[in-house]
Amino acid sequence: MVKQRNNLLNNQNKNPLRWFIYVTVILIIIISFFWIRQRFENEKPTVEFEWSNSKIGAFYELPLIISDRKSGVRKVWVGLVKRNKEVVLYQKDFSEVKDDEQNLHEISILVKIEPKKLGIGEGQAILRLAVRDCSWRRWFHGNLNYIEKDVIIDTRPPIIQVLTRSHNIAQGGAGLAVYRLSEPCMKSGVCVGDNFFPGYSGFFEDKNIFMAFFALKTDQELGTKIYISGTDQAGNTAGKKFSKYIKKKGFKKAAIKITDEFLNRKMPDLENRVHADKDTPLVEQFVTANNTLRADSLKIFEKLSGKTEKKLLWNGAFLRLPKAAGKAAFGVSREYNYNGRVIDNQIHLGMDLASVKHAPIPAANAGRVIFAEPLNIYGNTVVIDHGFGLMSIYSHLSKIEVAIEQGVSKGEIIGRTGETGLVGGDHLHFAMFIHNTFVNPLEWWDASWIKNNITGKIKHVKSVRN
Repeated sequence: MVKQRNNLLNNQNKNPLRWFIYVTVILIIIISFFWIRQRFENEKPTVEFEWSNSKIGAFYELPLIISDRKSGVRKVWVGLVKRNKEVVLYQKDFSEVKDDEQNLHEISILVKIEPKKLGIGEGQAILRLAVRDCSWRRWFHGNLNYIEKDVIIDTRPPIIQVLTRSHNIAQGGAGLAVYRLSEPCMKSGVCVGDNFFPGYSGFFEDKNIFMAFFALKTDQELGTKIYISGTDQAGNTAGKKFSKYIKKKGFKKAAIKITDEFLNRKMPDLENRVHADKDTPLVEQFVTANNTLRADSLKIFEKLSGKTEKKLLWNGAFLRLPKAAGKAAFGVSREYNYNGRVIDNQIHLGMDLASVKHAPIPAANAGRVIFAEPLNIYGNTVVIDHGFGLMSIYSHLSKIEVAIEQGVSKGEIIGRTGETGLVGGDHLHFAMFIHNTFVNPLEWWDASWIKNNITGKIKHVKSVRN
């Protein structure tokens, strides 16, 4: 009896250890199962890339984002095949890279393709991408994502033919160039220094003929480079110089006195726009408005130019405000003085015209209203699109009498002169704008200038192309 009881006690003492071993083994088996299952996962790695077209030019950059959220990326291979000749563009084994050196679950790669250096000629080719992950499947080679894409190797830049003959432009002035492209281009237009003016097709029957209004800023020098640029769908860019003559233009200087009476009358309307508090001196608010809000308005005008019609909406010389005296000319360098010290400098990029108070304002030419509301220092403003990036701007209005998207004819009343915005008296600030640059309105009021520089050129191109 005693022996039987001792055996029972020994078995009870051994049971906890035995159960611990059993549980441990089971846990190891379960963990091993899930670990092995993870190592043998069968999800392919993903490849993300943007491909806007199927053409590869003289220099092409292909950004790739490769990801594998489970086992990680092992190998990446990119190649180009043409006439059974395979050229490796990129290859790397990431299994040799430590995890702390690079995140193997998402990898960004920029593949550079230069067909001429690689000895690949023009024409059809195949772009191949092969990506493997770190899975143990397929005898430890991993899951494969294989992609093929038909491409066209095109390293020849477009040919640009200039159809307009002479191009005379003054500082602060405008010009027109008409040109023909040998192939469709993603982007083309006239480069004036670092500034770019897009060209538009659609005016001529030949869709390969483009028309581009361009401008020279008041501070751009006589030696400014002006040429036509075109970039085809493969990314090849060509430049074409054309005959031109840049005329130097002298601009006057003017001093404007800022008084406390003016600041007390005008700045409260702009206080919220300059984000000023009650302790900010009005003169500081004025300087902020005259700079920051002026720059903000320029960005709005630039954005509006993107809404331009791809057609010529106007005809003949532009109208000037009737019976109006000029208060300030285009291009005047203004020095702002307060209590005997200079507080700011700006270039006046329009014409200030004063008539009777609240004088009716005629549309300078036919077009479409694309803006009609208050605008920072310009006050109530109307912008009319005349097509191909050309706009006329009417500011400081006391009343706006047109609506956005309304078509207007030359001479139609669009509003009344006023003193809204950062001005001291009733007048119209009239400006002409091309794409992103203010130009001298005097040119557009001149019928002879328009004939010699715009309509005459268009007529000439029509005569030689028909």
